[in-house]
Amino acid sequence: MHEQIDFPGRAAVKVKVQEKPHFTYPWHFHSEYELLYVTEGYGTRFVADNIEPFYEGDLIFLGSNLPHFLKSDSSFYQNMDSKMMKYVVIQFPNEFFKEAISEYPEFHLIKELLERSSRGICYSKDFSEKAKLKIMSVVNSKGFERALRTLELLQFLSNSKDYRLLAGELYQIENHNFISDRLTKVMHYLNSSYLKKVELEKVADVANLHPSAFCRYFKEKSGKSLSEFVNDMRISYACRLLIEGKRSVSQICYESGFNNLSNFNRIFKKLTGFTPTRYSLEFNKSVAESD
Repeated sequence: MHEQIDFPGRAAVKVKVQEKPHFTYPWHFHSEYELLYVTEGYGTRFVADNIEPFYEGDLIFLGSNLPHFLKSDSSFYQNMDSKMMKYVVIQFPNEFFKEAISEYPEFHLIKELLERSSRGICYSKDFSEKAKLKIMSVVNSKGFERALRTLELLQFLSNSKDYRLLAGELYQIENHNFISDRLTKVMHYLNSSYLKKVELEKVADVANLHPSAFCRYFKEKSGKSLSEFVNDMRISYACRLLIEGKRSVSQICYESGFNNLSNFNRIFKKLTGFTPTRYSLEFNKSVAESD
């Protein structure tokens, strides 16, 4: 579902400090950026095609229109009197200081942070503990000071290397503005071709490089080999189809660009931690329970 977020008094930043028996909001997305910090509780976190556990101290930063929801552990539904979920949500619109962040070098790191958030960012527990003071400074401020504290928090997050991206490559490639003309051409080609057979020679030709030179170039720019990058995109797409629930696993295998079911199953489990069938069951079960 598309959540329409209301900003009281047309404020630039919305803050919610929540204490509830369990998370209640279903699978959803919104155009606003969101920082979510769990101070107490645990369960399962769903961000785009990523499914994994979350615990106390979980800190994630979610980009604009990135689908997500958190499901409390089943024990929170069975024993409501003694267990509570406690968390902080900070949200701001995608127009927040947009001109300055896009144009001025002082905001360059924040600009990169917002681009990364298109896949969802999960910070380590150690770093989230360090960020807690900055988060609470936003919570405890109001008006103009809250907007400034939010910028300080974003700058603090943008300087950290202690994070993981959650969603697959497909989510970032649809939102990322590439700087290099060569890399832009390659990414656009992959974005339109990853469901078909991707040949190294053809992609290298798009980049105007010899295949061996292209392999070095692409590894340096993306941190992955061409085959690893394409597999990430294909599995992200397969996850979308599994969430829709309209096709069988074998149909999704071939529609996602794989030509071998056992190879599809192996790569899917390696990248997501689940078999395709288990992934679908886990997602649908959690969505049903959250309704």
